[in-house]
This record gives sequence, C-alpha cells and structure tokens, in this order.
Amino acid sequence: MPAPAPAIYASPIIPTGSKPHCHVLDGLRGVAAITVVCFHLFEAFATSHLDQRINHGYLAVDFFFLLSGFVVGYAYDARWPRLTVAEFLKRRFIRLHPLVVVGALLGAALFYFQGCATWDVSKVSGAQLAGATLLNAALLPATPAGEIRGVGEMFPLNGPSWSLLFEYVGTLLYALCLRRLATPALTLVVALAGCGLAAFAIWGPYGDVCVGFALTGDNVLGGLLRLLFSFSAGLLLFRVFRPVPVRGAFWLGSLAIVVVAAIPRLGGSQHLAWNGLYDTLCCVVVFPLLVYCGASERITTPFTTRLCRFLGAISYPLYMVHYPFIYVYYAWVKNHNLSFAESLPGAAALVAGSLGLAYLCLKLYDEPVRGFLTKRLLAASR
Repeated sequence: MPAPAPAIYASPIIPTGSKPHCHVLDGLRGVAAITVVCFHLFEAFATSHLDQRINHGYLAVDFFFLLSGFVVGYAYDARWPRLTVAEFLKRRFIRLHPLVVVGALLGAALFYFQGCATWDVSKVSGAQLAGATLLNAALLPATPAGEIRGVGEMFPLNGPSWSLLFEYVGTLLYALCLRRLATPALTLVVALAGCGLAAFAIWGPYGDVCVGFALTGDNVLGGLLRLLFSFSAGLLLFRVFRPVPVRGAFWLGSLAIVVVAAIPRLGGSQHLAWNGLYDTLCCVVVFPLLVYCGASERITTPFTTRLCRFLGAISYPLYMVHYPFIYVYYAWVKNHNLSFAESLPGAAALVAGSLGLAYLCLKLYDEPVRGFLTKRLLAASR
C-alpha cells in the first residue's frame, strides 16, 4: 500500500473543496505543439540542425515535460492516501496511450507515400511494416539497426512517440519514487538533474538537448536527463507554488515560446557550448517562469478562455498525428527539389490539416476511447 503523502504536499493552488483549472497552461501547451509542427516542417530544408529554421523548436518537449510534472502533482499529489499505484498507472495509460496507437496506425497508412532518396520505403515488406506498427503501438522502441526507415529513430512510423516513452518513464518514477520525496529531497533531485542536463548541453557532443529519439547511448542519456530534470522541476514547482498577480500571461507566454523556438542556432559548429548554455537557460529559467506565471493567472475574458481550452484540447492530438504527414512533406520537397516558397501551399495545408485532424481525432476517437477505457479499467477497481 502506498505511503501517505506528507502534509507538505498540499499546495496553495488548491482551495478548499475545489481545483481551479489552469486554462493558461492549456493554451501555452497548444502554442508549443503548433511550434513543434512548424519546427518539423523546416527539417526538409536544413542541411543539419545548425541551419534549421525555428531552430530551437525541440525545446517544446522540455516545456511539455515540465508541464507534465506540474500537472501530475496538481492532479494527484493530494490523492495518494486514497489512490493506489495501479489505479494511477491505469489513469495515465488511459490518458496517453490511445493517441500513441492512432499515431502508429496513421504512420503505417502513409508509409508507402513517403519514398525519397533519404529513405527507400519500397524495400520494406508488408510484414516488416506490420511488425513496426505493432512495436510503435505498444511503445516498444526499435534499435537503430532494426528500424525500417533507416535513419535510426526509435519509432520510425511516428517519430515524436519517443517522448511518450520517456513520459511513461516519468509516470513510473513519480508513482514509485518522486511522490514520496519530501520537498528538500525533491529539490536535491532537481538540482542534480539540472547539473547533469547543463553538462550534457554545454559540454556534450551536440551543443544542444535535441536528443532522445534514438536508441543510442547519447540519446538515451540525454533523453533521460531532459525528462528527469523537467518532470521533477515541474513537480517541485507545484510543491512550492504561491500565486502572484499576473495579467496577460497567455499572450506574453505564447510570444515567449515562439521567440525561444525561433532564435537561430548560437555559436555555429565552432562554439557548441554557446547553444548548450542557451538550451540550459531555457529549461532551467525561462520555462519554469512561464509555467509559474501561467498557473498564477485566472483568465477573465471569454475569448481567451475559449482559445486556451481549444488549444489545450488539441495539443496532444496534434503532437501525435502531425509527423506522418511531415514524412510525406519531406519526401515531396526532396523528390521535386522544392524551395520553402515553392512548397508553401503544401506546408500551409499540412498545418491546417493537422489541426483539423487533431480535432477530429479528439472528438471521434480519443475522448470516446478514453471514456470506454475508464469504464472498463477503473470502474472495476472501485
């Protein structure tokens, strides 16, 4: 039976008898998801990560991990005297996994439309594709030598699935360990993980934290450091949270996310540490500040509330369904040697179509499936 949560877990964000919803955080998550889509679009025009436009879009994943730690603490920290580890894991599975499956199926459906010089999909048999689909749907990573696309991704049908694997790692760490830590001990974990992340970013082989997507030593280490710092920092932020008067947090925070992502690569190939320092400051300073301010503000305008609700609702579906279309777009650009200006109608259609598909997946698939799984998996445990 889980140990009761210490009294220090109670946070002032939760008034007696109710939990207000942090709509600003929902909205910021949606803005970050759209930024990721745009970041991935420009992969088709980069010779390396050094010259990719919207260069730091990968940092949205660190923002997602930080948000996840904050929200998990907000939703579950005070419930552990009544909550079992099994029920918590079921709840997280219901929340996360339906869209992992639909992302894998979408990736499989579009796979043979993605052929180009970078990856020859015609050499992949139906049996190999079926096996890759099952692995991706089960969130089991492929090895660099065994994945069917040939570029080393853990999940070659839907690349962003790698971050969901690490999200599950964070879920297990929270259920088994992090929730039990008193705030001083959690602070130490965050400090040590932050030092590790900074060392990897500044003195590591890449000069950034754009890692985690491949089953290699550097990627696994970097991915774990990204998850361990940001998720734990989000949980710690919830523990110490005291609201402050804030106005315009959604609009200013959205602008900050776009600016952080759009900053060009710093230092080039000669001074990798400059960019690593930038990544570290974003993860350690900028993103916690955005979450703190976003959690403090209570929106009063109906328009901003509706916008934040919409962006929050589609953020996760958008993140999980857009990338199979990025593969198609990438192949189209490479096969026809297109500039970005020439491909702009296709890029605009991809963004708009991904937003529309995300909404349809939310309403026609994700919400009904989560409702069904909740009745089947949670009702029996009550």
